[in-house]
Amino acid sequence: MEALQEFVDNFTYLGVFAVLLLGSLGVPIPEEMPIIAAAVLSHEGIVRWWLALPVCLLGVLSGDMVLYWVGRRWGEQVLNWRVVRLVLSPTREQWLKAAYRRHTLKTVVTARHVMGLRAAAFLTASIARVSFWKFVVADAGAAVLGVPLGFGLAYFFTDQIKAIVADVHRAERWLGLAVLLALAATLAVGGWRWHRRVGTEHLDEEPFAAAVSARDDGRSLDRRRAK
Repeated sequence: MEALQEFVDNFTYLGVFAVLLLGSLGVPIPEEMPIIAAAVLSHEGIVRWWLALPVCLLGVLSGDMVLYWVGRRWGEQVLNWRVVRLVLSPTREQWLKAAYRRHTLKTVVTARHVMGLRAAAFLTASIARVSFWKFVVADAGAAVLGVPLGFGLAYFFTDQIKAIVADVHRAERWLGLAVLLALAATLAVGGWRWHRRVGTEHLDEEPFAAAVSARDDGRSLDRRRAK
C-alpha cells in the first residue's frame, strides 16, 4: 500500500487515474484509497481539486466501460479465460445473470459500490444483454454521487486522515517490534530446549558406555585367565 501511495504522490493525476483504472478492472485495490489520496493532495495544494475530481470520475468509469466492452466483444468466450474465472465463478455468473433479469439498474448501482463484485458484475452485464445506455446511466449516476462524496469528505477532513495515518504507522512500528521480540523469544526457548535434550542424551549415554566398558574389561580378564 505504501508503494501504491508513493506512486500516486509522484505521478499525481496520472497516478490517480491509473490506480482507479486498475481497481475497476478487478485488481484488489480499494477504490476509496486513490480518491482519498487525490483529495488530500488537493487540500495540500499539490494538485487542483477541480482537475483531480474529474480525473477520479474518469478513472472509475473507464475501467467499467472496458469491462462492459470486453463482455460485449467476446461474449461467452471470456468465461473460458482463466483470469476471468478468478473473479467470476460459475455460481456468481448465474447469480448475476438472474439479478440483471430482475433488477438491472439496482444490480449495477449496488455492484458499483462493492469491491470484489464490481468487475464480475460489469463483465457479466454485457453478456447478460444489458443495454449499454442503461448500464452507462446507472453506473455513471452511482459514480457521480459516490465519488464526489468520498472526495469531499476526505478533502475537508484531511487533518484527521493524516492523524489516522500517523497512528497506523506508529502501530505498525510497535507491531513490528513485538513480532521481532516474539521471534527472538521463540529462538531462545528453542535453543534452550535443544541444549537440554542434547545434555540429557549425553547423560543417558554415560552409564551405558560405562557398562559396555566394564563388560569388555571382564571378557578380557577371562581370556587372560583361560590362557
